[in-house]
Amino acid sequence: MKKLNFKEVLIPTVALLLICLIATALLAVTNSVTQEKIALNAVETEKASRMLVLPEGKEYGEAVTLENGLTYCVGTDENGEEIGYVFTSGAKGYGGTVSVMVGLDMQGTITGIEILSHSETPGLGANAVKPDFKARFVGKTGTLIVDKNSNDGQNVQAITAATITSKAVTSAVNAVTAAYSEITGGAK
Repeated sequence: MKKLNFKEVLIPTVALLLICLIATALLAVTNSVTQEKIALNAVETEKASRMLVLPEGKEYGEAVTLENGLTYCVGTDENGEEIGYVFTSGAKGYGGTVSVMVGLDMQGTITGIEILSHSETPGLGANAVKPDFKARFVGKTGTLIVDKNSNDGQNVQAITAATITSKAVTSAVNAVTAAYSEITGGAK
């Protein structure tokens, strides 16, 4: 049996340690350099999403965070008149939390939704970002129900083979409509 040489173990161990330290240092530097740009991009994405979900809005007030973790802001028109609300909500999907932005007019009707982030399966649950699925929510009010076959009334037709994602998005939207009712006392 061959005797283990101390140098044969020490040299590769030190080399791996140095590689790990250098990689960690490089990642830390990269993170510090890009952190501000990432934060600015997130703010710009949120502004653009607000305009998509409440298109009539010209200005959006300060975001307010509710006890349940939802955030919202009030959208106003060019005259400063309130025209609706923009909420950010989330729910557990198949691959993790699905973050959703929802616009509601002053009557509590959904004017649009945007999927802000998700970890859903590509080609299945990831289809929640497609305009066809997001359009299934527009014009609806109150508590919505996922249905595999129908997209009428209070039903939202599920994405084929992605019922969990469809239910997650619908759950996030339902949390928004419930919060809207609580904040405003119902439709105005």
